[in-house]
Amino acid sequence: MGSSRNGRAEPKPHGITFGKWTSVKWYVGAVEGKPLDVKIRALYVDTRLKEYTTGAPHEVTDRLFVVRRMFRLNDTLPTESNSAPRWIWERGGWLLVDRVTGRVTQISLPEFDPFYSTASWYRDYVAYCGVSDDGKKLFAMWCS
Repeated sequence: MGSSRNGRAEPKPHGITFGKWTSVKWYVGAVEGKPLDVKIRALYVDTRLKEYTTGAPHEVTDRLFVVRRMFRLNDTLPTESNSAPRWIWERGGWLLVDRVTGRVTQISLPEFDPFYSTASWYRDYVAYCGVSDDGKKLFAMWCS
């Protein structure tokens, strides 16, 4: 590592890359329904898999970007212990990625529902429809 004039070590740059696009089945609503094809790709930090993502990343600053998260759930019941895992894909919230530190963090958007909400980004602002806990109310939300 190099050092700066004040004696502190300069941070080592991290390699942030995305894997190739892959189509997966996403069951919207009941699992018995017809699945949709969704394109996902892996997010790597220094060649280590950190998360799976969908959609294009949005540049917040020259250092930070956000991207939508996808994750797998094991849908087998505990009583089905002899069965192989049955993986299903779910849409998650948003991830904030710092190119300098390599840190990947989930963003907490108030009232954001990963199933129903879609976010629109402009610089460091986000607008989306939030859903109440009981699912009976919608909220127009914006955050910075």
